[in-house]
Amino acid sequence: MAKKKKTIKPSILFFTLFITQFLFSQGYKLSGKVTDDAGLPVFGATVQIINPNRGTVSDQNGNYSLQLAKGTYRLKVSYVGFQNIEMELKLSSDKIIDFTLLSKTESLDEILITDNIEGINIRDPEMSVSKLDASSIKKIPVVFGEVDVIQSLLLLPGVSNAGEGASGFNVRGGSTDQNLILIDDALIYNSSHLFGFFSIFNPDAIKNLKLYKGGIPSNYGGRVSSVLDIQQKTGNSQSLKGEGGIGVISSKLTLEGPIQKDKSSFLISGRGTYAHLFLKLADNQNSAYFYDLNTKLNFNIDDKNSLSFSGYYGSDYVNINDSFTNIYGNAFGILDWRHEFNDKINSKLNFSFSRYNYELDLSLVGFNFQNSISNFDLSYKINHQINSELSLTYGLSSIQYTIDPGEIIPTSADSGINSRDLDNKYAFDNAAFISVNQSLTDNVNIQYGLRVSAFLRMEDETIDIYANDNPLLYDETRDIYVEAQPIDTQEGNTSSISESFINFEPRLGISYALDDYTSIKASYNRMVQNLHLLSNTSSPTPFDVWTPSGAYVKPQKLDQYALGFFKDFENLPFTLETEIFYKSIANRIDYIDGANLIANDAIERSILNGESRAYGLEFYLKKNTGRLTGWLSYTLSRSEQRTPGRTPDEIGVNNGNWYLNGFDRTHDISLTSSYELNPKWQLNANFVLQTGRPVNFPVGQFEFQDLNIPVFEGRNLNRLPSFHRLDISATYTPERQNKNWSTSWNFGIYNVYNRRNAASLNFEQNPTSGQNEAVRFSIFGIVPSVSYNFKF
Repeated sequence: MAKKKKTIKPSILFFTLFITQFLFSQGYKLSGKVTDDAGLPVFGATVQIINPNRGTVSDQNGNYSLQLAKGTYRLKVSYVGFQNIEMELKLSSDKIIDFTLLSKTESLDEILITDNIEGINIRDPEMSVSKLDASSIKKIPVVFGEVDVIQSLLLLPGVSNAGEGASGFNVRGGSTDQNLILIDDALIYNSSHLFGFFSIFNPDAIKNLKLYKGGIPSNYGGRVSSVLDIQQKTGNSQSLKGEGGIGVISSKLTLEGPIQKDKSSFLISGRGTYAHLFLKLADNQNSAYFYDLNTKLNFNIDDKNSLSFSGYYGSDYVNINDSFTNIYGNAFGILDWRHEFNDKINSKLNFSFSRYNYELDLSLVGFNFQNSISNFDLSYKINHQINSELSLTYGLSSIQYTIDPGEIIPTSADSGINSRDLDNKYAFDNAAFISVNQSLTDNVNIQYGLRVSAFLRMEDETIDIYANDNPLLYDETRDIYVEAQPIDTQEGNTSSISESFINFEPRLGISYALDDYTSIKASYNRMVQNLHLLSNTSSPTPFDVWTPSGAYVKPQKLDQYALGFFKDFENLPFTLETEIFYKSIANRIDYIDGANLIANDAIERSILNGESRAYGLEFYLKKNTGRLTGWLSYTLSRSEQRTPGRTPDEIGVNNGNWYLNGFDRTHDISLTSSYELNPKWQLNANFVLQTGRPVNFPVGQFEFQDLNIPVFEGRNLNRLPSFHRLDISATYTPERQNKNWSTSWNFGIYNVYNRRNAASLNFEQNPTSGQNEAVRFSIFGIVPSVSYNFKF
């Protein structure tokens, strides 16, 4: 009988390494808590030993921990928007030291955007990440002077959108539905107000945000392009404070203060537009406005436990000539419990509900359409600091989705439209994850982890049965796809599982520090997405519908690789970051020519599963200090999609060839600057230049029954003209300010030289000459603005 070879199981090997690292860690422990001047914990503050260059960051409860040998050190504590703390530390035993960070100013702060490349972050394996403080965006010139988070993100490398008035944002050539957007861990499905002119994020209610373009930790999942993680302010537990602003088309007000001093606090923040009121004064019956409300309550139960309740409600209303009414919006509620087991282990239990609903009323046509998506989300995460060289994050999450594809309700008896209620779709998305941050040597740091996801698609209320299980037929004679009709319909059980998808998602990041100011980083991500947005436009609209993975819609699977060079210049006020990336996505939905997505209860009859890829170079140079600050970002990239036929006889989409998707921007340049002229005036400007997005132009036409029918070849073979724009603004802060009341004025001009950037090109027949001509449709020309801001 053959003798069995002995092998070491991976789990035993990992456990042995873990115990070895734990037992042989040496030195003394320096630990404590970092809070702000309102007594609130600071998450992400850097606690750094200057020489040798070592350090850590504070966790969600503000706690930090470092393992150091006996000796004397120079210690620095820093966080964006706060004054640094520096001190000399003599360590000969375990020590607990708490730090309180003071705000740099009580007025609007200077622009501060950091991409994890200053100080300690040179050695951190985290890459492809951007952090923005709430004050970072408040002086960036924007249309109508309305401060906007999304517009600020678009100035960073690798981030773009489909143009002015386009919803959402695109990251590294991905679509908007591939972005995971979280506010205090609540899911957001549509991030736009008024079809993309503004975002739903109120800067006065936001503490900070973090955008992951790559190197995404394993505690995030469900999307394949990026993660935008937004944290709302907790509220001041010491005194009542407020801030607000009055602008050209909108106003806002935020109040925060203690419920019980040092124990609990509240925050309430609201915004609203009133441009529609001026339209009515001018006897214009059209109307378009939005409003939103953010709230947060925080309770410090004791030194180990805290509870917070967050809520949001926002709605948009659009009415055109009383014949078209559109109402849509987001709402969410969150319960968050944080518990500190000891100075090394803390946890967060999060329960949230989120909903997005949409309603369209077409009075002229005679029907009303409504749809929605909602979810309940329960997650539990533990942060475990083993020692200064090793930390773990692990936990579980479960999301229950309810998708209402839509209901059509006739509003007039003679409309000829029948009432129709599409079946709801249900699914569960469960996951377990672990992430490890480890320092192997003084120069090598790694972050690795694994996420295991289990997506369960429940049966629909009715199930269509197709011949040969094929919902999409191919007509070889005409070389087109046609919808198959079901041969039978069965009743389903929504409590039974129809399809299940289990996927393993490994993550890896590594950094190698060449010295204290220079490093090389690399990362790999596997991510899976089981929700798909049904949209046949390059910019999603509220009318688009989500659908879960199932029998005919497979999960999207991403593999992304990135390599970067990071430089923090020692004697110059500059930082430099360059990255190259490549990502491929399997099972990306593509639509057959002529696909109808409106109120379609059988989307499997209109789609094929294809693939996509994107690759490029990102360059980011930032001047950090001095009277003149700013940054230059440049992205060179390509984003493509391909959908071959299912058999050699089928043509697929675009004859099975790669084609540019609607999110491709070959060149994308942003230049942003801020100049402090004197204590009263600050000047700001940004310039944007982008390659026009891909579109289809007709190559010919033919006449049929007195109609000119355009002829197209291929997909996205043409482009719109290049997009470019210059914006400027000036902020005036009176020199004499009341101690309890500070004010400022902001004057801005969006699109200074009145560039008529094309949102689309329509080909029409000139009624006079009879010749075909291209007509450019532009949304904005030059737009001046003024706003008054105050704090108390």
